[in-house]
Amino acid sequence: MSLKHSLRQWLLMGIAGFMNIQPALATNPLIMDQFTADPTARVFEGKIYVYPSHDIKAPPGFKGKSDWFVMPDYHVFSSDNLTDWKDHGMIISQTGVDWVDPNAYAMWAPDCVYKDGKYYFYFPAIAKPAETAEGSNEKKRPEFRIGVAVADKPAGPFKPLPTYIQGVRGIDPNVLIDKDGTAYLYYSAGRIYVAKLKPNMTEIEGEPKVIENLPVKGLVEGPFVFERNGIYYLTYPHVANKIERLEYAMSTSPMGPFKHAGVILDESESNCWTVHHSILDWQGQSYLFYHDRDLSPSFDKNRSIRADKLFFNADGTIQKVIPTLRGVGLVNAKSEIQIDRYSARSVGSVAVTFLDDANPHAGWKTTFGNAKSWVRFNEVDFGQGAQKSIQVRAKSGAGSVLEIRLGSAEGPLLGRVKVDKTADWKLSSAAAQHLPKGVHDIVVTQTGGKAVEVDWVSFQ
Repeated sequence: MSLKHSLRQWLLMGIAGFMNIQPALATNPLIMDQFTADPTARVFEGKIYVYPSHDIKAPPGFKGKSDWFVMPDYHVFSSDNLTDWKDHGMIISQTGVDWVDPNAYAMWAPDCVYKDGKYYFYFPAIAKPAETAEGSNEKKRPEFRIGVAVADKPAGPFKPLPTYIQGVRGIDPNVLIDKDGTAYLYYSAGRIYVAKLKPNMTEIEGEPKVIENLPVKGLVEGPFVFERNGIYYLTYPHVANKIERLEYAMSTSPMGPFKHAGVILDESESNCWTVHHSILDWQGQSYLFYHDRDLSPSFDKNRSIRADKLFFNADGTIQKVIPTLRGVGLVNAKSEIQIDRYSARSVGSVAVTFLDDANPHAGWKTTFGNAKSWVRFNEVDFGQGAQKSIQVRAKSGAGSVLEIRLGSAEGPLLGRVKVDKTADWKLSSAAAQHLPKGVHDIVVTQTGGKAVEVDWVSFQ
């Protein structure tokens, strides 16, 4: 990495850190500087807020299973464009809730809803160990309970209630507020349960009810329920084979009966054991938020949240989502376009690897193996098309040439960049031509020389 680039990155990251804003990527994963999982996405106050859980590596002195989930707290992120994400910081910690075991590291998948001027954050955690029963030397087995924290704003501050919801034992809370204002709590405990919430949003009415007609073989958990055009969709992860995939069922009532309807997302190609999700409508488009193991390919208990577009058929059924690296949101042509998050690539001649294996949070690089190898990156916003040059951060042991074209490998040439022979990362540039206005796809192709590694492309 060159000194110039190091200083520029330091400045950009310093500004972003000061403002708690992630560098604009609009690609998967959405958050690069930490591990995130189990995203619940909501629209509040004209913005998208995402409430994920927070995976970490086992800290020094950790007494639990180091090969299991280690999850101490929750952050919340917001965006008004699906591109720039602001980290509002930690909102709830295992050490700040009266009833939670402060050493359990089990703050699993949460949810947040708005009702009557308040924001209600629902979270599972392991309760503090029960006192030893009289006449016994054994303590009760640790239990997962579901708590509630309340705030006046979607990013908090949240104040946790002193105790958990009575009558509920389980994980993965999800709350649906129906069109008549009635709220329903869904959660998992071997099977998926539903209970009506009282108007205070912190107590249930009656006993929880098991939702029938769901798979009984293989783990079923993580419910997320929403209503669309009079249809209630119960979506959930299910281990039908060896790892989780996303499935769904449909009903005309929030409490069922539900009828299994299909698969939303197939098992991850990365073999990530879990997948947890939410579905959001934003400006006329539906999105699936979920997680994979992008930043931790060798350990699937450190996960990263993603988003991809989701579509419905005319009969209300859901089309299967194809996971992408490109993700959602527009990318400004003047930004550092991370082409390793490609929309498509030539087969067998393009490889994506970490820039630094010791620090996956630094991102990836794209290696073009031979002439005519290419990647396509969708939805680049050129604005008024006033950019004058193309910059590429790259290196090549023997020198190489890259062409950047519009739309396809045969599309209009935007510029040809020569990458000199160098063992270190270097900025190479060329004059830009025929730059369009508006949003377009770009294709980067190796057209000459030997193999070349590319970090990013930018139009200035």
